Amino acid sequence: MDRLPAPALPLPIPPADAGPGGPALRQRPARRGLRARLLPLLLTGLLSAGCASVVNPVSGRSELTVMSEADEIALGAKGHAQIVAQQGVVDNPALAAYVDRIGQRLAAQSHRAHLRWTFTVLDSPEVNAFALPGGYVYVTRGILAVLRDEAELAGVLGHEIGHVTARHGAQRATRQQTAGLGVLAATVFGAAFGLGDVAQQLSSAAAAGVVASYGREQELQADQLGAEYLARNDYAPQRMIDVIAALKRQELHAAAQARAAGREASAGGASWLASHPSNAQRLQQIRRIAEGYPAPEQPVEGRSAYLAALDGLDFGDSPAQGLVRGRVFVHPGLEVALTAPEGWRLRNTPEALVVAHPDGQVGLLLRPVPPQAGRDPRVLARKLYEPIELRTEPRNLHGLDATLVQGRRKLQGGGSQPFELLVVEGPQDKLYLLQQAGAAEALRREQAALREAAASFRPLGPADRSLVRPWKLRSAVLPPGGWARLAADTPLPPAEAEALLRLLNGADPVEGETRPAPRPGDRVKTVRAD
Repeated sequence: MDRLPAPALPLPIPPADAGPGGPALRQRPARRGLRARLLPLLLTGLLSAGCASVVNPVSGRSELTVMSEADEIALGAKGHAQIVAQQGVVDNPALAAYVDRIGQRLAAQSHRAHLRWTFTVLDSPEVNAFALPGGYVYVTRGILAVLRDEAELAGVLGHEIGHVTARHGAQRATRQQTAGLGVLAATVFGAAFGLGDVAQQLSSAAAAGVVASYGREQELQADQLGAEYLARNDYAPQRMIDVIAALKRQELHAAAQARAAGREASAGGASWLASHPSNAQRLQQIRRIAEGYPAPEQPVEGRSAYLAALDGLDFGDSPAQGLVRGRVFVHPGLEVALTAPEGWRLRNTPEALVVAHPDGQVGLLLRPVPPQAGRDPRVLARKLYEPIELRTEPRNLHGLDATLVQGRRKLQGGGSQPFELLVVEGPQDKLYLLQQAGAAEALRREQAALREAAASFRPLGPADRSLVRPWKLRSAVLPPGGWARLAADTPLPPAEAEALLRLLNGADPVEGETRPAPRPGDRVKTVRAD
């Protein structure tokens, strides 16, 4: 899509506790932040040392590298601290121990068993998994929701372990240095303005792609290593086929959602799929790979243990992050709410709540103002736009003091463009920006809807509080009426409920996968409002 000519943000970058999902806004310590953007992994010092020759643990061949094993460990530790502090970890010790136990068992049979491995479940609904150099592996609760059993989880973990054991991060850093690039050191925050689909591009998982973007050969090698590590741990290596099938289902589901909303289907979107090869291609490749490994006599599947570990896990947003319920966003911790115009999309991201037009070309961004940026609306507008015209007008927004700021700003290519934002003094003495973003023509076309959305920002009321019920994954028996009957007992939107349940349980077979779809009487995942 075309890039939005929205302004870059010269305001100080908000700390982890300054965004709609930041930890202070979630009323939790700093280590519990919402799926925030992954901070840049600062490689400058590591890349300045030049190349040395090391033996790759997987291939056994010597390769030139700018990153020693000690460098990998140091970089991974620094990145891990940032990710845990800003993206947030699921507060479920039993689930954390379960994932860690599986990961440690796989890592102990890997090519780099001597590393101190760390496995973390991130508090994000995005379908994603990634690894940092040095032995740091992450899965989101979103990817856990679409996997069917322990063997599939082991396949995902094995794949990410493979990236670390084969030193893919170090190889990527070496290529970037020799090419004069600094991708891993680039800031992610700048992507919040100036990109086409505001709802997608502001997502934290898109930022995760900066960390987890590998080449096609590296991804296929990680698939192969995942299958090998499964075989070494009494899982059927063929279950890697089912992992890719699960991701293929997610890809098809996302495409169907986009079509239903009148949007162009993304090739991958902000997920594990975005930085990986075509899933159809991977299915063909992994079938050939899996055939090269003997299957255990009694392969571990672990479905009952997996369902038990996931029972009670948040599904979608959580109250601590702010909840999107249809057209309404409610944040009980901040005591604020907002309603999107009919047909528009809401996406709660680390940097902003995005109210996006279906075509993704125009939107409204709601975000708190960092304390260090000050509280003067005129000063904030100057930092955002460097305006050539500026005027302000006091407003009252559902009992909240607000300032409407309008003006014009210069465009880089010449000419000028109008801008408009609201600066609102919200509950708890927090200051918020409601900022329009989009091309001039789209802004003119959708001005009424943008103002409608901004005007809906309000303190949490009784009707809003009734929506504050988290959705949880629960185990249930698939009834004789099938998915439609099970969907009727969920809080999910009726138009999406059955399709979501089928996705969560792998009910739509993908060619080549090894496990049958669930049948009535089988125990499956469902969603309940607690």
